[in-house]
Amino acid sequence: MDRQVLSLIAHGDHPIAAPLDDGSVRRLLARALPRGDERVLDLGCGQAAWLMRALTAHPGVRAEGVDTSAAALARAGREADRLGVRDRLLLHHRDASGFTAPHAFDLVLCVGAVHAFGGLPGTLAAARRHLAPGGRVLVGDGYWEGEPSAGAVAMLGDLTDLATTLDRVVAEGWTPVDGHLSTRGEVDAYEWAWTGSLAAWALDHPDDPDSARALAEATAHREGWLGVYRDVFGFVCVTLRETPGAAPAAPGV
Repeated sequence: MDRQVLSLIAHGDHPIAAPLDDGSVRRLLARALPRGDERVLDLGCGQAAWLMRALTAHPGVRAEGVDTSAAALARAGREADRLGVRDRLLLHHRDASGFTAPHAFDLVLCVGAVHAFGGLPGTLAAARRHLAPGGRVLVGDGYWEGEPSAGAVAMLGDLTDLATTLDRVVAEGWTPVDGHLSTRGEVDAYEWAWTGSLAAWALDHPDDPDSARALAEATAHREGWLGVYRDVFGFVCVTLRETPGAAPAAPGV
């Protein structure tokens, strides 16, 4: 099974492809879109769930999403048609790291997709290239709430604790103006949905050649979540504005 198709199935029963509930998403967007007529870009948009919420809540917003998954973008297009917002949404099937646009954006989103830019510093550098003067960046990434095991690091990468994560953001020339720490309930709901959706698909399609692999992926993910990283993994979304006069940290800092 293609990893993009697997991801699409796994995220099918959760509001967005990140450990936040709808209320948290809507509150973050309300604060990040103070005028209600902003131009918004989502780098690594998936099914464009953040953009759908922005467009439906703010009739003056225009949005663009970039992703490598043709299946996710096709689903996003159908949902935009259903919601009546397709005329204000552009979807780009390409690698977000190489995306360019002829105009700047008032809000740049990248939630749960910083891997596309090699991590948080690369994501912020990319967002800066797209940002209009006075604009905002809303980025979401994992962090360690406790001391991770070697197995947790192997699974989720070389994350840092929350304070260090935000220190690095500030060092890149940004000022946090809003944020959200996902609750244990939000993270657990996301993990249950991810593993459950994939397992249910496998059970519902026993004759599909990918059924066994999907069930194995769901089982491995659940075991990793419950047995390896559940007690130490956190997820933060933070809204940023550029700090006047601040220069980004030198590479490697």
